[in-house]
Amino acid sequence: MIERTILHVDMDAFFASVEEREDPSLRGKPVVVGADPRGGDGRGVVAAANYVARRYGIHSAQPISEAWRRCPDAVYLRARGDLYARVSKSIFSRFGRYTDLVEPLSIDEAFLDVTASRHLFGTGPEIARRLKREIREAEEITASIGVADSKFVAKVASDLEKPDGLVVVPPGGAREFLAPLEIERLWGAGPKALERFTRLGVRTIGDAAELSLEVLVSTFGEARGRRFHELVRGIDERSVRPDRERKSLGKETTFSEDVADRERVRRALLGLCEETALALRRKGLAGSTVTVKLRWEGFDTVTRQRTLDRSVNTTERIWPVARDLLGRADRPGRKVRLVGVSLSGLVPEEGRQLTLFGTDGERRDERVAAALDRLSERFGRGTVTRAALLDELETDEEGEEAT
Repeated sequence: MIERTILHVDMDAFFASVEEREDPSLRGKPVVVGADPRGGDGRGVVAAANYVARRYGIHSAQPISEAWRRCPDAVYLRARGDLYARVSKSIFSRFGRYTDLVEPLSIDEAFLDVTASRHLFGTGPEIARRLKREIREAEEITASIGVADSKFVAKVASDLEKPDGLVVVPPGGAREFLAPLEIERLWGAGPKALERFTRLGVRTIGDAAELSLEVLVSTFGEARGRRFHELVRGIDERSVRPDRERKSLGKETTFSEDVADRERVRRALLGLCEETALALRRKGLAGSTVTVKLRWEGFDTVTRQRTLDRSVNTTERIWPVARDLLGRADRPGRKVRLVGVSLSGLVPEEGRQLTLFGTDGERRDERVAAALDRLSERFGRGTVTRAALLDELETDEEGEEAT
């Protein structure tokens, strides 16, 4: 059996690193990319922080107000998605020079299976060094890479010596490599799973590897128990999937102040449905599961979802479901900090059920959507707006969710 060689490549503080490249005067300073902090009263979150900022305890997904409290003297920048996407595209094109087996995980990380590339480009570590050098020279940013014979071990390895790290786990050395690492590094172990491991006396992955399959299955259930039993022993047979599909697409927005008026929340959600439907159509996708997310003052978050009997990508089909889910998720009396909507169960638009057999209303909705798309492409977004959105609320932060 041929020994696999898999790389996990992860850009170091990607957004912040690109900003430092664009403005070299930022180097050596704490840099935070994300929402406007507004002097400590900002409502959004941190998208990325460079390693200087991380010394202050700032990290991604942290409330921007908390980042400001920890380091008010940091440089705070709004995210520039188009710029980061261009740099990402350039980096991923370099991956393609070494292998066709590239599985993107996000805009700044991917798995590469270079097993079949070794006779052309050398060993896994040699390919990793070449990639690191090329990215540094071409993009002026650094990448950390893990090299192993499985995806799980390669991903863990890439995170150990950031920034600009290179960690190589030799074939057959996965279990020894994993044993001393804290159990928090186990892929798929969330807070509840970690609590259960703690009750079992587990502190490291090596501790978990000493547990029997029976104990793990009784603690976590059949599927997860067996999965953990394999991972803690360094066993991961999953292949690198270059055709990995987007799982969901959506929009969310954080209000400039907590909102008690439910009509304002509903109007904002309608606007997000419109944006999500447009994004789906532009990507040639449709989704069958609608999810609405609400975040209250204090950061408590709740989601509600419903799966439809067919895939959709028009506001007329998404909005009624989202509106109903909003009502189910609502907690009267609590102010809303964030609202969002997403579609999952995505399929190519041409692959969904054809509307030839749909209702007249469905065909009309799709004709209206197509007309709106043409107007937006010709004259720009917002040329035609639904009456209910004419006085849509101004919000702080809007972004696309993609996993």
